Order: sequence, then structure tokens, then C-alpha cells
Amino acid sequence: MAENGNRILRMDNLRALKQMESESVELIYVDPPFNTGRRQTRLRLKTVRDEAGDRIGFGGRRYRSERVPAKTSNNGYHDQFDDFLGFLRPRMEEAWRILSATGSLFFHIDYREVHYAKVMLDEIFSTGEFRGRDCFQNEIIWAYDYGARSKKRWPAKHDNILWYTKDPKRFTFNLAECDRIPYMAPGLVGPEKAARGKTPTDVWWHTIVSPTGKEKTGYATQKPLGILERIVKVHSNRDETVLDFFAGSGTTGEAAAKHGRSFLLVDENPQAVRIMKRRLAAYLD
Repeated sequence: MAENGNRILRMDNLRALKQMESESVELIYVDPPFNTGRRQTRLRLKTVRDEAGDRIGFGGRRYRSERVPAKTSNNGYHDQFDDFLGFLRPRMEEAWRILSATGSLFFHIDYREVHYAKVMLDEIFSTGEFRGRDCFQNEIIWAYDYGARSKKRWPAKHDNILWYTKDPKRFTFNLAECDRIPYMAPGLVGPEKAARGKTPTDVWWHTIVSPTGKEKTGYATQKPLGILERIVKVHSNRDETVLDFFAGSGTTGEAAAKHGRSFLLVDENPQAVRIMKRRLAAYLD
């Protein structure tokens, strides 16, 4: 445990959650396995000289990117469960207990399981004095445009993020802290509004983490820092604690620390913990 309260725990997350005090955390974000039935590995690319390539480098030389076959390593995991909701439910029940009276929970999933997960969370958030369906605030669609395109159906290019609050009417929502985005039709709103931009809706267009960008950590399923910064800034206050118990590459921790929050990150994958400790070293001293 660091002097500033930031912690990274390598352990089973259910065991970690059971050790935490009730109503002790103001914001919880989780990005659990999606139950895709596939092994999740990071995308690896290499750059190759090619006069017909689509990228221009030093001296005007042209290059193209090639996909490198994935190798089996601790950097990925088998994303398949015989009873996915049976795995998640006890962990989300503990998350509800740990969440503060004015706190928010963000549950990141995709189209395959989101409908079943929402029914589960509606039930769990009915544990207290409110109906779970009333504690549900938004389904946020994170939309991106990257990767292969199916020719047999509309390509799936979004994730789903379910937002729940412990109390349906009393929760943190600092909209003024949110980043602003360009208007799609700036000519319709005038130059002043166009220059200022607008706050996002429940559809968040944001690129994935670039396989060749500076943000990448090399961890499978890493989520963009911009998405987590938006959640942290709007749905928590400075000096509060942010919990992520499927912490992976530690994006939640970086977003929290950059904006004056403490973080508690839990993951039992040793590779994930190594990446998080390296990535967040400046915030652990």
C-alpha cells in the first residue's frame, strides 16, 4: 500500500471484495471477461518497407503494417465460462455492498451478454430500499471503427457500459468536468457554440488503443484512457476512491491518479500486475 492510498492487489477478486468495508468506495468500474468463447490476446503489428505502403516514414520512405501471429503467453486468457452470470453475481453483490450511498458503478460488457447482465444487476441493486431498475441510469454505447468487417452481418463496433447508482436520485454527476466534443453540424449552432463544443450523449465515439501508439501497454483488452478519464471526472470527486477489480492493464488507476483520486486495483493475473506496477510506478511511491 502506498502512502497516498493507491493499491494494487494480486489476488482473487471475490476474496479481496469480501475483505472490504461496506459503503467504502465512491466509484466502481469493472471490465470483466466478455465470455466471447475465444482466447483474448493483444494485437501485434510490425512495420515493413513497401513502396506501395500507406504510411510515410523518415526520408519519405513508404511502409505498411503487418499483423504478427499471436503467441500463447500470460498476456492473454481464455474468455469462456460455463456459467458466466454465476461467476459474476457474487462479485457484483459484493460491489453493491462496497459502493457508497451516493456512489456509481460502471459495468463494461458487449452485446453478447449485456441483456443478461442488466437483468442480474437490476436484481442486485434491488437489495436495498430502491428498485434496481430505478437505480439504472444509462446504457452508454462506446462506439469505435477499427478491425475486420463481416460480410454476413452488420459488423459489431461498439461496447456497452451500464451505469448504476446506489441511490436513484442522489449521486455524483459533475457534468461541468466533462471533456467537450465537436458538433457534428457546427454550422447549425453558430461559431461561438461550435468553438466551445458540446458535452457527450450516451453514445461515446472514441478510438480504441492504437496497437502502435504510446498508450499501449501490451495487455489484451486494454481500454482507452479517454473513456476512463471521462467516467472518473464526472462520477467522482477529488480524494475519493475508485475501485476496479478486473483491473487488467491499470487504465482505471491511471485515470484516477491523474485527476486526484485514489485507486484500488485487483487482478490475479501476474502479467497484469507487472504491467500495472510499471505503468503506475509514479503513483505508488
